[in-house]
Amino acid sequence: MINEQIRDREVRVIGEEGQQLGVMPPKEAMKLAKEANVDLVKIAPSANPPVCKLVNYGKYRYELARKEKEAKKKQKTIEIKEVRLSPNIDVNDLNTKNNAARKFIEKGNKVKVTLRFRGREMAHIDSSKHILEEFAEKLSDIAVVEKAPKLEGRSMMMFLTEKR
Repeated sequence: MINEQIRDREVRVIGEEGQQLGVMPPKEAMKLAKEANVDLVKIAPSANPPVCKLVNYGKYRYELARKEKEAKKKQKTIEIKEVRLSPNIDVNDLNTKNNAARKFIEKGNKVKVTLRFRGREMAHIDSSKHILEEFAEKLSDIAVVEKAPKLEGRSMMMFLTEKR
């Protein structure tokens, strides 16, 4: 809220350099703002009494946007990349998938390894679990198993994350 939008009985006013100007009615604070050729901006509406500051509103909004942008830069989003395998996968194909997963983990992403069962492969689920364990073993130097292999419907899944 700025200038005439402030409808409180009393407000605590802070000057342009951060000095306390005291508690006063909003009309008095508006007079001070007009004399200084700036805006009266409510910065802490939940305080008792609400805190208003004498600032250039355009500059204030710009500073807030810049701080928000800076905070976003420092955030790191972690994506989940998926690697799909089948129970009758060959050694070379497994190595290729392993290298792909290694690249994902080195970039800082999580990897979801899915072993998909089709048709009669569902009868041999217990003998296929070793494929996921072997996959995790090959990546054990840079990754840890976050979620152990678990059967959900027609697929067995496992999550790998970067070692810290």
